[in-house]
Amino acid sequence: MYKRVPGTRDLLPDEVYLWQRLEQLSRNIFSIYNYKEIRTPLIEDISLFNRSLGESTEIVQKQMFLIKNKEDTYALRPEGTASIVRSYIENSLDKSTGFIKLYYLGPMFRLERPQKGRLRQFHHIGCEAIGSRSPEMDIEVIALADSLLKAYSIEGYKIKINSLGCDKDKQKLAALLRKGLEDKVDSLCPDCQARFKRNVLRVLDCKNEACRQVANSLDIRQSYLCGDCLTHFSRVRQGLDLLDIAYEVSPFLVRGLDYYTRTVFEIIHGDLGAQDAIGAGGRYDNLVNELGGPELGAMGFAFGVERLLLTAHPAPAKKQPAIVYLISLGEESKLISLKIMSDLRRAGIACDTDYENRSLKAAMRKANDNQAGYVLIIGEDEIKKGVVTLKDMGSGEQKEVSRDDLIKELQLKT
Repeated sequence: MYKRVPGTRDLLPDEVYLWQRLEQLSRNIFSIYNYKEIRTPLIEDISLFNRSLGESTEIVQKQMFLIKNKEDTYALRPEGTASIVRSYIENSLDKSTGFIKLYYLGPMFRLERPQKGRLRQFHHIGCEAIGSRSPEMDIEVIALADSLLKAYSIEGYKIKINSLGCDKDKQKLAALLRKGLEDKVDSLCPDCQARFKRNVLRVLDCKNEACRQVANSLDIRQSYLCGDCLTHFSRVRQGLDLLDIAYEVSPFLVRGLDYYTRTVFEIIHGDLGAQDAIGAGGRYDNLVNELGGPELGAMGFAFGVERLLLTAHPAPAKKQPAIVYLISLGEESKLISLKIMSDLRRAGIACDTDYENRSLKAAMRKANDNQAGYVLIIGEDEIKKGVVTLKDMGSGEQKEVSRDDLIKELQLKT
């Protein structure tokens, strides 16, 4: 018997409803903020991620799903931002549109050990605003994330923010970290000892509790930020305060990708245990230019859908109308049923029928299994009279209805 690949999931019909509800809520909120949907390929040239995410990042080092042929190496996308920036540049959106706000929904892939809320194929709901360096853009993006969480009926989350500053500030931060950690390297986990040599900022992103304690013992705060970046971050905080969006400044928040600059943020939830982030993002003012485009500021974030569903209680959508189930008794009635179903569907009435030649009793059971609101029975007597027998599955009431009046009758009931 074949089984699903470890780290992947089958979304069965009963569960898919929750996903569709989450997607529906997301589309509604994104449209309110005037974001437009973009869909990029699942595979990209591996060099796109090596360049954008950073050669020393955990994703590039250990987690890329690679597809190799004789000439090229591709990667299943591990995140959405790089693909969207590539699309923005390749399709000359900077020339045709300039500033643009985009959102996306879809699967991502990382080759890591599967655990709660972290799969090898997982799904993101995210957005990117490309073409602005304004702190007001940072405020809007964080406010958008907050609005989405409220729409999902998620409570108890915390928004953590920080500023990494510009490139020069990040270099200062790295130097301060290297100096502060140089006599503590032996206390770090093996991965962080390697990070200390390759990219010391990654030490701050480690989930190992011992490494976190070492990092938290450092007294760095925002001493590395230049005047412009301090002003930018102050403006972001002022805007969040104005909008009554609760947050806390987390001085050691860096995120796990090299392209981030200035504002970064992470949203955590206590129900998720050690891997407590349900979403994260930040500003990446250099990435568009580094990938071959103009010098444009940009800001975005992504939620992990699987993690959202571990904490979300989305308000129920309008209940889907109960279907009308047709039961055909005899060969001639099957063709008539097909025509009736076609007419019902054109009128927007959901319907289905028995394709397994069950007996009347067994077909009624199947109608129950399908949670049918009404059953239409068509046999020899009904054909002769030009009627169908309509049964209300809720009340049990049963009556004959002219085929010419059937749609009108059902529209009144459904």
